[in-house]
Formats: sequence, structure tokens, C-alpha cells
Amino acid sequence: MIFNPRDQKYKTPYGAVPCGTDITLTLRPSVEERFTSCILVLYEEFSDTRHEIPLSPAGEEDGCALFTCTYAAPEAPDLLWLCFRFQRDSGETVWLGKNGFCGEGQSVCWQQTVYDASTSHPDWFGRGVTYQIFPDRFCRLSIPDPTGMLGDRVVHQNWRELMEYLPDAQGEIRNRDFYGGSLRGIESKLDYLQRLGVTTIYLNPIFESESNHRYNTGNYKKIDPMLGTEDDLRSLCAKAKELGMHVMLDGVFNHTADNSLYFNAKGAYPTLGAAQSKDSPYYPWYDFQDWPKRYSSWWGITTMPAVNEWHPDYIDYIIEGQDSVIRRWLRCGADAWRLDVADELPDSFIASIRRVMLEEKPDSFLLGEVWEDGSNKIAYSQRRKYLLGHETDGLMNYPFRVSALDYLRGGDAANFKEAMETIRENYPPFAFYSGMNMLGTHDNPRVLTMLGTDPQAVPPTRTERANYRMTSAEYYRGSRLLQTGAILLYAFPGSPTVYYGDEVGMEGFEDPFNRGTFPWGEEDSTIQKRFIRLGKLRNTRRSLQQGTLRWLYAQGHGLAFARDYEGETTVAAINVGDGALSLTLPWPGALATDALTGQQFLPLHGWVTLSLPPMDGVLLI
Repeated sequence: MIFNPRDQKYKTPYGAVPCGTDITLTLRPSVEERFTSCILVLYEEFSDTRHEIPLSPAGEEDGCALFTCTYAAPEAPDLLWLCFRFQRDSGETVWLGKNGFCGEGQSVCWQQTVYDASTSHPDWFGRGVTYQIFPDRFCRLSIPDPTGMLGDRVVHQNWRELMEYLPDAQGEIRNRDFYGGSLRGIESKLDYLQRLGVTTIYLNPIFESESNHRYNTGNYKKIDPMLGTEDDLRSLCAKAKELGMHVMLDGVFNHTADNSLYFNAKGAYPTLGAAQSKDSPYYPWYDFQDWPKRYSSWWGITTMPAVNEWHPDYIDYIIEGQDSVIRRWLRCGADAWRLDVADELPDSFIASIRRVMLEEKPDSFLLGEVWEDGSNKIAYSQRRKYLLGHETDGLMNYPFRVSALDYLRGGDAANFKEAMETIRENYPPFAFYSGMNMLGTHDNPRVLTMLGTDPQAVPPTRTERANYRMTSAEYYRGSRLLQTGAILLYAFPGSPTVYYGDEVGMEGFEDPFNRGTFPWGEEDSTIQKRFIRLGKLRNTRRSLQQGTLRWLYAQGHGLAFARDYEGETTVAAINVGDGALSLTLPWPGALATDALTGQQFLPLHGWVTLSLPPMDGVLLI
């Protein structure tokens, strides 16, 4: 090993650093390479600046020649790229990158994130448990009458009947069928959420819209009447706060609905929209190529016309104004915003949202929807700045979801560890510990279905997938792996996030089959008890909330790691294989107890030996 930035023998400090931090590098090539000099070649991406910094010879150790240097990170947030140029005593020049020795221009650089640590970031989100609710499908108290509501809505009389999923006569899926879940319905289940240990309720969009998913907003300043009223939201937020819970709202600010107050293509609103008149105050919000029929839209979906987030009137309406959308709903009681399709929003737009949130409610939290490593994401040919201190407080941790599901479905634990170490190394600590970790969301098939069914045997037609129910063998496997995955989810740094119904065994393939109604009275109590127990542990164990991460084992089907905080240690050890797995792990105490079952293990000389059952695990305290 010549250079390993995750090891303090080679680099200090670890990972992302605050602006101006002194960073010390030590390279350890074999003396047999006969290197006489080494140069650090460093590129600052956002300032477009290149530096060459000589490393000083520092003697030899264990057959290696040591070269070292200390350089100061820039005073402004940036993304740095590092590689090294060596020269041999023969005069030959070689380059070193993540891909090893190579020729000039062939090295893959190491990343160094530099962030502004002077800005504050609340840590309550990452410490606690998040519960995601698709509002129409969680709980209804009565069957609503859609008369007079926006759009041609149909309401299911039977809460448990199948949703509409086939295209209409025009070949479009309209998402106009509703079940009538409401804000008051959610409030009626706060005791249930408290039993689960929930501390943040994340609501998919709740503003007026003609679609059941409400991602095509009709009016940002009005609660959809089928969900309730502004007073209902105030009541929900207030009652949730009394129980120690925060409410996170979903902000869809890249596009509106065509059938909206602002575009008004169908004339549903009494005021002039952009599609009705160029004199409309909303006309400059949109990019028309041939008014009113051709315009920019989200991914070409014409029912979702894209807005111009750079326009000052739009910025004032959403962010800056005294009655802006951001301010209005924070004042109503919400404590957090989640930004839908953050890749589609300019960095300055996101930074302005966070600044106004800090003005309005200093302890509020801003989460971004990003599906990749958000520290180095390129979107629309632009390197993004989600995590440099002035933008989001955290991101949806899709890298966690992808690598965790790969592992749970039979992948190598070493790959999960590597994926998470990459995130930990690249993200500022505030973002790593405030990630939204999840196994299921409204955009993916149900996690139980993914874990229990063979991906090569998914039914080919929508009708078959709509009506498919897992066999007993599939359900058993999915249930065991889900309960095992829940240990990983709740023990890992970041907020464990449960998509409503995953904790009681809901199944289903892609949208809309992953958006069924909550099966009140038909819950799988075995899965549910696991989630309730883990929620309690997450809320009582400081090591699970804030503890540092220490890997103990990551190979094949076995994974074990420790969380340490001020003398308290919790160890998660899981086995996703079909056979038992024996692991011997370091243990600092006199006795180890599995907090899930009460089983006790007696350590010997500081080590504890576990026999992990197939598709299960332990949480040692």
C-alpha cells in the first residue's frame, strides 16, 4: 500500500475537512522503486486552480521510502482532486492514482471534499427514526366526496381494493383514483407512530393537485382539500411535536401542474395562468417554445411544465417573500423540507432555501433527493454543491439502499462496506450522520417483494404484477431478510427511514403497486414487533444515534460493525446466508446481551463468539 487516504498512516485528518484545514499526506513506495522525488498534483475544481506541491523525503520504514507534505485546504468550499508524480533515479517519471502506477493523464484522482464548517446543521434528523407516508393511502376516517375538487377524481369506496393501473382510452395513466387518506387520519395514528419510535414524519406532497401522488402541484399555498385544511396541518404538527416528532414536507419546486393556479391550461382557476395569457404574472415562470402549446417540462411530461427557478418573481414566491411557500409552512408547524428532484434545482436556489429556513426556524432541516454520491454529483454538465456547507443538511442515501439490498439479496458484505466507506470519506460529518437511510420508498418496489421474489421471475405484464401475491416460501424469505435488513438500517449512521407499511409486510411491484393502502387490522405482527423493538433501541441508545462507526467484519454473508459513543458500545452482527455463520468479535464488557432477544453471551479474553442463524442477526449491548 503506497497511499490509503482512509488510514491515518497516510492521511490526516480523515475524510472531508473544513476550509483552511492543514492536511498531511505520507506516501510509502517500496525502496526498490528507487524514487528520488514525489510531487502532489492538486486540482481545485470550483476555483479551477492547479497546484504542484513537493513532498519531502522522510527516511525509510519497513522497506518503504517515506515522502510527506502538509498543505492547507482552500479557504472557500471546494472539491479537490489529488494524484502524485514520482521520479526515479534513472530520470523516469511515473504517476500514481487510485488505479495504481500509470502514465501521464491516465491516473484516477483521489477526492478531497472541503466544506464550510462555520454554518450550523441540526442533528435531530439523523439521530432519530423517520417514517414516510404517502398521504392518500395511510389512514382515512371517512369516505370523501370529490365534488368541486380539482380534477376528475374517483374515490374508492373499498379501502382495500386494487388501485387503477391501466392506461385510459388516450393511452395515459392519470393517477386520478383516490382512497381518501387525510391529515386527520395521520393524526389519529400518532400513538402508533410513537410506538414505532418515529421522530420525523415525512409526508409526500400535500398541496392541492389533481393527482393522487400530488407531485404536479396545483397550488403551493393550499392543502389539498381531500387531505384537509391548513388548520388540520397545524393540528398534526402541534400534536406530533407534543410527542417528540417533527414533520417534513415535500417541496416540488422544479415544475408545477399544467392544471395549476400558475399555468392553468384547463382553466380550473379563476385567475389568468401562463397558458392563457402572456399578460399573466406567471408567464415569465415558464419557458415556451411555441406559446401556449410547446414548452419545457419535467422529462418531457407535458402535464408537468418546468419552471424557471432563476426568475426573481418565482424565487420571491417560493423562497424570499414574507409569505413565501418555504416560510408559510414552517410557520404552520413543519420543521423540515425535502427537495424533490434536487438535481433539477440550481445550487443558488437550494442555498437560498436553506438561508431562509435558518432565518425563519434556525433548527429546521433541509433534505435533498439525490440518487448518487452527492459530494461529486454532475447533473446537466454541472458539478453540484449539495454538501459544501451552504446547501442541504443531508441527502436521501440511495447509495445505502442500493448496496444494502445487493448485500441482503446475496451480495458480498465487503461491497457494502466499500460503498459506505466511500460515502463516509466523501461526505462532511454533518451530512453522513444526517443521511436518510432507507430500504423502501414510493419510487421503488416494496422491499419485501424485492427481497422475497426472484428478480428473473417478475411477472411480465402490469396486470399480472398488479394481482401477484408472494408464495408462502417467497414471503418467508422476504420476511426474514427484511427483519435482518432492519437491524442494518437501524444500527447504521443516519436516520433509519421506514416507508409506510414496510414494517407490517406490505408487498407490491413498481408504482402504483408499491402505493397500496395501509392494511389496518391485517398487519404481520412478527415483522412489526422487530421494527417496534428497533425503534425503541434507536431512541434509547446514544451510540446508535450519534456513535462513531467501527467495522468489525465484512466478508461474504457476514457483516458486523460497532457504534461507540462516550463509553457506550452497540454491535450489529448479521448473516444473510442460508446457513448459520460463526463470528468471533471483540467485546469490551463482561457480558454481551442481544437486545432483540435477551440472549446472553459470555466473552472470553475480550472476544465473544456468536452463532448467527440464517437470515438473521443480533444487536449486542
